[in-house]
Amino acid sequence: MIRNLDITTLRSFVAVADSGGVTRAAGFLHLTQSAVSMQLKRLEDLLGLELLDRSGRGIALTASGEQLLAHARRMVALNDEVIARLTDQAFEGEVVLGVPHDIVYPAIPRVLQQFNAAFPRVRVQLLSSYTSRLKELYGRGECDVILTTEAGGGDHCETIAELPLRWVGATGGSAWRQRPLRLALGRRCLFRPKVIAALDAAGIPWDLAVETENDRTIEATVSADLAVHAMLDGTEAKHLVQIEPGALPDLPVHKINLYGSADGKGQIVEELAALVRENFKTVGSGHLRAVG
Repeated sequence: MIRNLDITTLRSFVAVADSGGVTRAAGFLHLTQSAVSMQLKRLEDLLGLELLDRSGRGIALTASGEQLLAHARRMVALNDEVIARLTDQAFEGEVVLGVPHDIVYPAIPRVLQQFNAAFPRVRVQLLSSYTSRLKELYGRGECDVILTTEAGGGDHCETIAELPLRWVGATGGSAWRQRPLRLALGRRCLFRPKVIAALDAAGIPWDLAVETENDRTIEATVSADLAVHAMLDGTEAKHLVQIEPGALPDLPVHKINLYGSADGKGQIVEELAALVRENFKTVGSGHLRAVG
């Protein structure tokens, strides 16, 4: 038979233990002495144990009572935390998170899932765009938190990851062997000048197979083995693979920077930023794979 502990009786038990008597506990809980005594009796009957030693002038905990007390404190505290999070008006509303297209995976879906579990009454609006656009929106106050991919840092941001650019292509593909090397790049991609400079320095001829602002177009072209692309280590889609080191010129390291404004939404924004930091710790670890 399943037996369920009642938070009200546990709260009364903790209050009696902390105050040293039923009378003081009743005053603290704004209940009558008889109500508190009845709740203690209910708790003892449920457990089939004596929790209080009433043989002396005062009330002391039995060995079973001492064992229960630590658990009761945690259960009451957890109950109060859940109620506060789900009913406090401070944990309602909307927060806007801006992320560049090419670093949404794999971390951001985990961030959204974890944040929703912790703050189910707060809506996260995910805005996916390119870095320069996100910085414009952030500057106008239209985003609460943004991530950027930049060569450097700055006074108004926090660098949460530094990852090398990697060449990516289709699984089992051969586009990386072709000359001129066919590239799929975004028009506003900050990586583009570095990619082209690396190829020029290595004397590798190249051509643009795709020049677009749509990341889906780039992804489809690369997965069809019609071109190669450059992405930060560990952020490539599952159906793309990294081209083996040495096959093409090495590419530089870029920073993932976090900008967060706490104006008017302090704790919510900080909680979201904390989840972003935590989930980007593992991006780029052990994702090197070979093709061809």
